[in-house]
Amino acid sequence: MLGRTDSRRRLLFLLVVFVAIAASLGLRLAWWQVVEQERLATAARQQTTRTVEIPSRRGTIFDRSGTVVLASSVDRWRLSASPDQLTPARRAEVADVLVRILGLEGTTAQALRDKLAADVPYAVLARDLDDAVAERIRTGLDQGTLAAIGLDAEPTRMYPQAGGAKDTTLAAHLLGFVNREGTGQYGVEARYQDVLSGLPKVIVARKDASSNLIPESAQVVEPGVAGSDISLTIDTGLQLAIEQEVFAAWAADAAQSVSAVVIDPYTGEIYAHATYPSYDANDYRKIAAEDPARFVDPVVSTVYEPGSVFKMVTAIPALESGVVTPGTRVNDTGVIRLDGGRTRVYDSDRKAMGWMSFEDVVAYSRNVGVTRVALKLGDSVRESAVKLHEAWLRTGFGRPTGIDVAGEVAGIVNDPTVSDWRQIDLANASFGQGVAVTPIQLAVAYSAMVNGGTLVQPHVVRSIGSEDLAPAPQARHILTPQLSSTLVRMMRRVVTEVDFYRDRTLVPGYFVGGKTGTAQIWDPTARGGKGDWKDNVFNFSFVGYIGKEAPRLVVAVRINEARPSVRGFGALDLPVMSFELFRRVATDAITMLDIPPDPPVAAEPSPSPDQ
Repeated sequence: MLGRTDSRRRLLFLLVVFVAIAASLGLRLAWWQVVEQERLATAARQQTTRTVEIPSRRGTIFDRSGTVVLASSVDRWRLSASPDQLTPARRAEVADVLVRILGLEGTTAQALRDKLAADVPYAVLARDLDDAVAERIRTGLDQGTLAAIGLDAEPTRMYPQAGGAKDTTLAAHLLGFVNREGTGQYGVEARYQDVLSGLPKVIVARKDASSNLIPESAQVVEPGVAGSDISLTIDTGLQLAIEQEVFAAWAADAAQSVSAVVIDPYTGEIYAHATYPSYDANDYRKIAAEDPARFVDPVVSTVYEPGSVFKMVTAIPALESGVVTPGTRVNDTGVIRLDGGRTRVYDSDRKAMGWMSFEDVVAYSRNVGVTRVALKLGDSVRESAVKLHEAWLRTGFGRPTGIDVAGEVAGIVNDPTVSDWRQIDLANASFGQGVAVTPIQLAVAYSAMVNGGTLVQPHVVRSIGSEDLAPAPQARHILTPQLSSTLVRMMRRVVTEVDFYRDRTLVPGYFVGGKTGTAQIWDPTARGGKGDWKDNVFNFSFVGYIGKEAPRLVVAVRINEARPSVRGFGALDLPVMSFELFRRVATDAITMLDIPPDPPVAAEPSPSPDQ
């Protein structure tokens, strides 16, 4: 007879096991229902719902009048399909209809057919369709010739004003553009992205089995905020005229690029800001694929050695310290030996003009003369260099001006307290070699020279929405009014004393002054990486003022990497010289901005110049 197989102890053990398992399951269930409830509910909602951000209307950009639209947003249509909902034969039929509606052929037509042939739940077939094309697609859906097709509105940024040259839009470098994701790139569009874009509308809606939103279930989580409109300081008529001027100079001089900026020296408002080559902001994708460097704005984002326009900056510490007065006689010997005879500085024409006043050293742009003055700024090369460097920093070089566009750079100025300068370094610095600046920095520095000595804040935005933005000049007077008046007279002498400049710079009836600059260009790749100056290729600059009885506007122009004809040492000719371009731009400015002339004054004859 078999014995009993049951056991009280065994049953008790099994009961404990089952109770433990049940308790564990209960605790786990309680954990899910209480502790993990919110996380699990969120995960469930994420599987069955979808959060969608709908961009708000992007603000419109106007010119200074508040009436001319420079940038606005319009709706274009995105065409999409769900090919997996169709049979292969039906996909081919739909593709044929769409190819006809869109007017496609060749590789573009085949690309659309390939997208529809793929067994995928979603594919974008085309973008930027206008209303007329979208309506033909809707008709096809109504008639049944199209199926599994979607049309979604997409805001597209448009730049309606044509620029000053073919295939460009007005103020392209200044404005920038907006990419496919709605983000501003470059210029004002990038700098004021948050202001222009506003806040998106956020909705949550359930999804069906095909992951499509169920409209009836949509709930608004965030209502969104429309972007603010912006008005710029730019004058549309002047901007167009300046773009035409820089394009004409670029073509005539066969330059790499030509730039110009017009600024109010008392308020910092930018009236015009132009460079050629430019681009069509409506077709930015083509530029991005072919030449993205064209997006970079040379007025604020590219540095260069400015040459003799910096002689006016050297004049600041020289006059302040009493080393010279405008009438102090300086011996221009044509060449000066430095650093114990190891280095030399030449005047551009390699000729000596002898003893001449300091203001004529500047007017006739004598390198040797300004070098002699720079060496006297202190008791040593180091002390002289520190004083010159301080003048650079004070006038805004070596740091961004703070202009309200994206991508501004600081420039390059070597600090003599960090690495000692030799005499040749001080000499080069005194006439604008060995230092790298931007045109906007030059415009701001010259504004301080002519406005009584205040460093202004350059800006291109005049108002946001209904709020006017009128930033006052920086509360920092960097020059005395007396020194400013002296510098104004010295700049006036440049264009009245030297007939080579006078004949192509003065504007009859107006108060004009300024300074030229011609600089060699260093090529670090030359001589197997050792570097050398480019052969007969120069940067040409002019910064000056124009007004009725006093400076009213400051104009800075740059002709980048042009190859002049050479009439002799220092005698360089371009079809359009920098000071001629200044005159054209300045004339356009006083005309467009309605600045009346002074009564005509006859100019006195002067001797033949050396450039």
